[in-house]
Amino acid sequence: MANHMTATGFFDAAKHTCARSLNGVLLLCIVYALHGCANPQVYSTVQHQAISLEPDSLQTHGIAFITPSTVTGQEEDKQALALIFADVLAEEHPDITIITLPETLGAVARNDLTDEYKHMFDDFKNSGIFDRIILRKVGEVTGVRYLAQLKLANFSQGTISRWSLLGIRMSQTKYADIRLFFQIWDSVDGTIAWEGVDELNYAHDTSSERAVAFRTVIETASRNLISQLPREDDQP
Repeated sequence: MANHMTATGFFDAAKHTCARSLNGVLLLCIVYALHGCANPQVYSTVQHQAISLEPDSLQTHGIAFITPSTVTGQEEDKQALALIFADVLAEEHPDITIITLPETLGAVARNDLTDEYKHMFDDFKNSGIFDRIILRKVGEVTGVRYLAQLKLANFSQGTISRWSLLGIRMSQTKYADIRLFFQIWDSVDGTIAWEGVDELNYAHDTSSERAVAFRTVIETASRNLISQLPREDDQP
């Protein structure tokens, strides 16, 4: 009888120990997942070239967003891309007059430039150059000198399983990769005044099924590019 009680007590103690261990592991899983969500890993490579844009050029003359270009399959993201980038630029530089893409398109339509505007982009697809005369007209109807042209050259999202417990997936890495080009055109002489590109990888560990948001990576890349615009303290 004593041996039976001893064995029973042993198994009960073992059961409680296992339960506590399992609870501890689950707690660590939760902490790990929350920690991963709060600390995304961002890897960015930014290249830029200032051609004729001076530190106070945008503040003096303003900038208007024209229709972005994207890789095949991302055409529906054009409006969102321009909206997010304009929002970030306005936040970082409230001293710059910014004409958003809808405002630019409205000015183009009101001034009967729709066909010329479309023709300008058709030529751009083949040559990488905007028609100087039409570009000047767009600048005139928007009331600014500089025009912002964005190109989303790559955007992809995915998931990598990290580890699981008892067959249950406890953590996974959500990631998004983008390559974003930003060009500033001078509508007066039809040349590129500044250009830059950001190749960015954004990843975080999480237990959620939600993908990395398009807005999240575009905002991050936008800030990276905008931070490279000429500043007064860049002057020798």
